[in-house]
Amino acid sequence: MRIDPSDLATFLAIARHRSFRAAATELGVTPSALSHALRNVEERLGLRLVNRTTRSVALTEAGERLFARITPAFRDIDDALEDLNNFRGKPAGTLRFTAARQSAQLVLLPIVTRFLRAYPDVSVELVINDALIDMVAAGFDAGVRFGETIAADMIAVPIGPRHRFAVVASPAFFKAYKVPNTPHDLKGLPCIRYRFTSGALYHWEFERGGIEVEIDVTGALTMNDQDLMVDAALDGAGLAYVFEQQVEALLAKRKLTRVLADWCPAYPGFFLYYPSRRQLPAALRAFVDFARAPTSP
Repeated sequence: MRIDPSDLATFLAIARHRSFRAAATELGVTPSALSHALRNVEERLGLRLVNRTTRSVALTEAGERLFARITPAFRDIDDALEDLNNFRGKPAGTLRFTAARQSAQLVLLPIVTRFLRAYPDVSVELVINDALIDMVAAGFDAGVRFGETIAADMIAVPIGPRHRFAVVASPAFFKAYKVPNTPHDLKGLPCIRYRFTSGALYHWEFERGGIEVEIDVTGALTMNDQDLMVDAALDGAGLAYVFEQQVEALLAKRKLTRVLADWCPAYPGFFLYYPSRRQLPAALRAFVDFARAPTSP
């Protein structure tokens, strides 16, 4: 029994995207051609690899095992081909990044746009995903997150400036509610809560003079998007705990009012992380160096 590597690449694309249409777009073929190629692989193996309906695509147990086993092999092939970039004298190829929305917006995208101007032979695909994923299995080269959310087996490089959080609300809000002077004063005030993709609610974190305080705030409105939290705060829905950089312009225009600033210290910020491999692809190596530079061109 011989399976052509291109057919396995077809299966990998379907397994990564869990979508025939998205996989077909990646490979530049029609969904029907992709389905036919997968059916040929399954017939030669004598196993069903993918369960598909009109509404969903899921791997069978055999498909999951095959996906886990051949993904590293294809990554090694990609690395070997990427290493050939060294012989062309400059990095080339495609880099795929995964990042949460705020890390992409505040840190990654500004670096990427400058990097693409400096390295015109490199292309970048940026996928927004607030959930923590198996980056290697999903086919990503690197990602950007807060340091504490990065797996221990990854190489993490700090990028961008330090960041602070800000507790904000509309001026009209403080006409109806008292101004909190300490984090404990938040109890009983309507706060806009943030829920992680995991389902856990975020507890607001504060620190001053070596004293750390964590508050499980309450409120009628819960969201999983900080940009929408800012919009809700502007509408007077409550206090929001968001990145300082998100609300700087609104604070300057006095559309929002900030409180507890002395309880919001600067944090190390975001980290670029990638798998530990002996040979980094030339394009990724160039991006890491570029992102670490004090002032990128």
